[in-house]
Amino acid sequence: MNKNDPYAALRFREFNIFLVVRFAMVFAWSMQFVVIEWEVYSITKNPLSLGIIGLMEVIPAVSMALFAGHIVDQKEKRSLLVKCIGGFSIVSFGLFLLTWPRVVADFSTNTILYSIYFLVFIGGIVRSFLGPTIFSLFSLLIPKKIYPNAATWSSSVWQMGAVVGPAIGGFAIHWIGVHWSMCLIFALSLIALLFLFQIPKKPILNPNIGEPIFKSLREGVRFVLTTRVILGAITLDMIAVLFGGAVALLPIYAQDILKVGPEGFGILRAAPAVGALIIMFTSAYFPLNKNAGMKLLAAIFGFGICIIVFGLSTSFWLSVFALFLSGITDGVSVIIRQTILQLRTPDHMRGRVASVNSMFVGSSNELGAFESGLTAKLMGTVTAVVFGGGMTLITVFATGVFLPKLRKLDLRKDLEEHENKID
Repeated sequence: MNKNDPYAALRFREFNIFLVVRFAMVFAWSMQFVVIEWEVYSITKNPLSLGIIGLMEVIPAVSMALFAGHIVDQKEKRSLLVKCIGGFSIVSFGLFLLTWPRVVADFSTNTILYSIYFLVFIGGIVRSFLGPTIFSLFSLLIPKKIYPNAATWSSSVWQMGAVVGPAIGGFAIHWIGVHWSMCLIFALSLIALLFLFQIPKKPILNPNIGEPIFKSLREGVRFVLTTRVILGAITLDMIAVLFGGAVALLPIYAQDILKVGPEGFGILRAAPAVGALIIMFTSAYFPLNKNAGMKLLAAIFGFGICIIVFGLSTSFWLSVFALFLSGITDGVSVIIRQTILQLRTPDHMRGRVASVNSMFVGSSNELGAFESGLTAKLMGTVTAVVFGGGMTLITVFATGVFLPKLRKLDLRKDLEEHENKID
């Protein structure tokens, strides 16, 4: 097999099925978050309520993450992923019912609101298992020598789902309303389940089955904290997402600042998706492994600039352009970070490392939504977005200065080592 083949990972049937499942789940989850954001803000007209949605998901996702990683490393991955998607399906069906006027006609506003928060909380528990399970299953579907190419496709599919889902969510609210948008999300979760059953069960590679849970957790945390490149990449991305979470405030921009309504909201949400699509196709042909550390720092710096421009803009199309560029830069950082994690993580620790990653990065989208909602309440929406972009730039500068190993990282060496082991 040509090691420069941009489609190397796509020549494995199970990996293609995996990509469909991952896209469907990320698409559905991201779309659901946006639809619920719109519904809750429409009910309350309070920016803080947007932050509470994020907080309700991030609390269980963070508190359960390490335990979830231990369980993932001890269990068969395909079966565990089936349970995760089943749990998400139950949550999305509950939200479908809560947005059905015929069902909630006699419910008070507070009852609907608190019920939504409760289901989002349950979704956070499911999410704590979902990320580590997907990360661990990934490595069982393709040979190690094509991990970088597979990580590019997997990360690109994740990025597409994460931005296309919200974009379609914005348009769907305008076209078919909140209730039927939730029905579409529920249907997507069922489609993901159907495809997942086409992947057979996989062996458990952990040599320490039955290891005491707290010993297992300490080992996973110690590995991340002592592997400076992984720790630096995770921390950098976490801060960028945490303080650069301007998209959480898009309902306010669409309704109150740019005054473009749900259709404009859909366009704003779609802008990063276009950038992500460009990165998906170009990165497969032009790998990001060379000077990966500098590219990661440059991408997140560019992301911070885009967020500041978006925050200050009063022009709809300038805002769209800034979000488009943010999709490109964010896509680059996601692909590089996922490649680092896949190449530097031992097989038997993937669940625990992915759990630590989800604590830092996976949940920082929701924590960033809370931070954005809170700072928007305290500072005003525009000031909050610009503040977040500024903090992102400061973080990039500090990381580049204090973590030279990350700055000088070149993933070509890791790939060569894997190929030598195989040979």
